[in-house]
Amino acid sequence: MIKVKRALISVSDKTGLVEFAKGLQNFGVEIISTGGTASLLKANNIPAIEVSDYTGFPEMLDGRVKTLHPAIHGGLLAVRSNPEHLKQLKDHKIGLIDMVVINLYPFEKTVQKKSVSLEEAIENIDIGGPSMIRSAAKNFKNVAVVCSPNRYKEILKELDVNSGILSDTVLVNLALEAFQMTSRYDGIIYGFLNERLRSSEFSALPKEINLRFSKIQDLRYGENPHQKAAFYSQGAELSGFARMKQLHGKELSFNNILDLNAAVDVVKEFDNPAAVIIKHNNPAGVSEDQLLAKAYQNAYKCDPLSAFGGIIGLNRKVDVATAELIAKSGFMECIIAPGYEKEALKILTQKKNVRIIEFNFHDQEKDACDYKKVHGGLLLQEKDERKLNPSELKVVTKIKPTAQQVESLLFGWKIVKHVKSNAIVLVKGKKTVGIGCGQTSRVESALLAVKKAAKEAKGSLLISDAFIPKEDTVLVAAKAGVKAIIQTGGSIADQDVIKTADKVKIAMVTTGIRHFKH
Repeated sequence: MIKVKRALISVSDKTGLVEFAKGLQNFGVEIISTGGTASLLKANNIPAIEVSDYTGFPEMLDGRVKTLHPAIHGGLLAVRSNPEHLKQLKDHKIGLIDMVVINLYPFEKTVQKKSVSLEEAIENIDIGGPSMIRSAAKNFKNVAVVCSPNRYKEILKELDVNSGILSDTVLVNLALEAFQMTSRYDGIIYGFLNERLRSSEFSALPKEINLRFSKIQDLRYGENPHQKAAFYSQGAELSGFARMKQLHGKELSFNNILDLNAAVDVVKEFDNPAAVIIKHNNPAGVSEDQLLAKAYQNAYKCDPLSAFGGIIGLNRKVDVATAELIAKSGFMECIIAPGYEKEALKILTQKKNVRIIEFNFHDQEKDACDYKKVHGGLLLQEKDERKLNPSELKVVTKIKPTAQQVESLLFGWKIVKHVKSNAIVLVKGKKTVGIGCGQTSRVESALLAVKKAAKEAKGSLLISDAFIPKEDTVLVAAKAGVKAIIQTGGSIADQDVIKTADKVKIAMVTTGIRHFKH
């Protein structure tokens, strides 16, 4: 524990500073300060010694050097219980500093500006502030380091209760918070400079990754009730689900947020009104139409059994016709859309428990990478945002698909990449009629899709997320009445698969692109 007799204050964010400094003054604390902070304190009749007067050395290099001085860091780093440290301070006429109150140049806020120059960003890299914070935090048994205005009231209360003394518990917590802040600050600087300065000769994937997330809220539990969980935002500027608006319903769960994310990923693929129903992170039905209500109706009809308790994703403002159809659909966990007509919202909120989310589909994260945690490490990959140009399609069978079939195959190709592998999707026009997902063999996924489609399988088109390794999937498709297949191609069995498709009179095209999703 320490009794605070001298404090150094130098802050960019001056929120609550005057009140805090007055509180320190009431405890007889001598204040050292810099530049604008000193001016603010003096303007409020709070005595403050300028750093340049304290060190006997003027600020220089446009303010880049002002606190980088032995009189400052000696006073912060000296161990009070070490006689030799105290002797050296006495020999060099250096006083002890018991507290630093510092927050840093607003680098993060600066680089969020769209047209920020490299020079402006560099000038907002704080040097003296982090140096003093780290010196004080290293010597946390002897020095209090306060780097958040949110701590001011707590510190003053502690000083009041303990007659100007701060406890060891408070000192430790302040030090941990300080190291967390400087670590995050350095990570933001590295991230910006790495993106701005890295040569194009280097890989798009960095050698080191600094991930910065801040807790938005605790969740009731994780995937299961015995697992704790929370939701974190990436970066200081909130985006995506960190800015969504919940208009109605119970608190969102861990699984809800995962499924809502999947719903957004699917429907944002389409320019026309589109609807998806997500169940356990897989689409149970997807449709695109000129009318949102029709798109929803078709998506629901794909698999009404699986749709129960699902998450509805819509890429248009919800109108009354769509809301009325949703209201008749039985229990649904969540609805996410860019907006809701007033009367539509009134209809939907009649269901007490349904969670209604308003989400800005244009407010997406800038990060182009996908992360997966594994034991002892992290897997990183570019997001699967590869688009398929119709000119890339290669017809490999004697029978050619019609122009209408090609359009439907391309519709299904947008969907299949959002289905867990092995994935098979059956479509008619711009709607799914059967989806087989997550099976350990491709033919099993085909059998599942056909089973779910039932009579609708006849005349449908089949989409495979990867190459078809054997003729069995083609035979299943033929038996169900499938008319055309789109697949990756590239299997050693391609010729046998194509030959079988010709034999059963199914058109087949290949893409050369795979869409595995694990």
